[in-house]
Amino acid sequence: MTDHARSRRIAERIKQLVTQGLSQVVKDERVGFITITDARVTGDLQQASVFYTVLGSTEDREIAGEILETYRGRLRSFVGKGLGIRLTPSLEFILDALPEDAQHLNELLRKVAERDAALAAARNLAYAGDEDPYKKPRALDEDAVGDDE
Repeated sequence: MTDHARSRRIAERIKQLVTQGLSQVVKDERVGFITITDARVTGDLQQASVFYTVLGSTEDREIAGEILETYRGRLRSFVGKGLGIRLTPSLEFILDALPEDAQHLNELLRKVAERDAALAAARNLAYAGDEDPYKKPRALDEDAVGDDE
């Protein structure tokens, strides 16, 4: 039986420790701007997937991936010391595609908004019927009103 709350707490702690480890353990000037976005741990706490993003070009992302793979063992040791649990999970670093996906969606939404504006400008905005399509109550004839006297 797995304790999901414990897995979440350990994943959050791993995220914090890997972030600290990047500044304390990794001594490579090419490291750039790596941001740890998320960490997930399996139910048996044996493997941890650490998601990261890199500010920069595709080449910067590749270099960051190589650096993380090179320092994986040292980062795992650092995480193990900080966690204080019996077994330290193995680390897997995965490039998080969320920022690129969000940027792509924003670009698509911008194009759709431009297209909607162009269609609205080209559309004839005349009414199909009268300007006021609602029925109005008839005016009461004074003759139609009966004398109750």
